[in-house]
Amino acid sequence: MMEPPAVLFHGTAERNVATILSEGLKKMARHHVHLSSDIETARKVGARYGKPVIFEVDTIGMRKEGYEFRVSENGVWLVDVVPSRFLRIQLH
Repeated sequence: MMEPPAVLFHGTAERNVATILSEGLKKMARHHVHLSSDIETARKVGARYGKPVIFEVDTIGMRKEGYEFRVSENGVWLVDVVPSRFLRIQLH
């Protein structure tokens, strides 16, 4: 477990926004939800699937509630789930 930056980012395609705002970020077929420490990386990830939308993740709030973060060898932040209350769409 590691202490993440105060804000991390998640890039996704525009078509996923309504579901994410309703249900939060889930790991789906992966082992974890993948988060980036910078907006540009998140934008590139989201652009792979269509018009990108970037979410800001309130990691301070999540840590206060006991969520644990890890970081992979290639610098990707990992968490099991991000409830929607910790998400905000990043406005350019």
